[in-house]
Amino acid sequence: MRVMLAEDSTLLREGLVRLLAEEGHEVAAAVGDGEALLAAVAAGPPEVVVVDVRMPPTHTDEGLRAALEIRRRWPGVGVLVLSQYVEKRYATELITAEPAGVGYLLKDRVAQVDEFLDALDRVGAGGAAFDPEVVRRLLMNSAHADPLARLTPRERDVLDHMAQGHTNASVAAHLHISQSAVEKHVNAIFDKLDLSHATGYSRRVLAVLRYLGT
Repeated sequence: MRVMLAEDSTLLREGLVRLLAEEGHEVAAAVGDGEALLAAVAAGPPEVVVVDVRMPPTHTDEGLRAALEIRRRWPGVGVLVLSQYVEKRYATELITAEPAGVGYLLKDRVAQVDEFLDALDRVGAGGAAFDPEVVRRLLMNSAHADPLARLTPRERDVLDHMAQGHTNASVAAHLHISQSAVEKHVNAIFDKLDLSHATGYSRRVLAVLRYLGT
């Protein structure tokens, strides 16, 4: 894939450049702030951008704002956001803006190379990839979880993996159950969350948003 990076830590940025190059990806740009990332994307959009939430000059939400702007102006570009901490507002804003082709990982997850590369591949393919800890923390702060009380523990497990961006086949592999069992659980989730009449991929998105309490 053609990838662009925005990370103000030179050490982490150069490490990611080297890792991606070794995996056969083309790193078209590696910059240290959101404005430079936007300029690079405008000059030639990549397939995916990897961007830190907090970058110069204020180290608050520059990267997140750049990510949202990229999603608005170049909706075909996948966005994988990295953050030192779970920041509920930023994660929720990304999900609700456009959940396809979006990921949110804690920086600690980058050290788990296989997990980071898997998330990058999913985002590049138009899927989603959310750190399990991000999902857990969003749930802890949810004020709208009542409809989830009707779900069985296994259905909650399935929905948790859906929220991380896994497909039915991937959920089956992670939970060591058959894909047909996953499909039955997914349909039960849609029924219990009153999403049976929604169509297509939107049902998965709506289920995840309800799960996260947005």
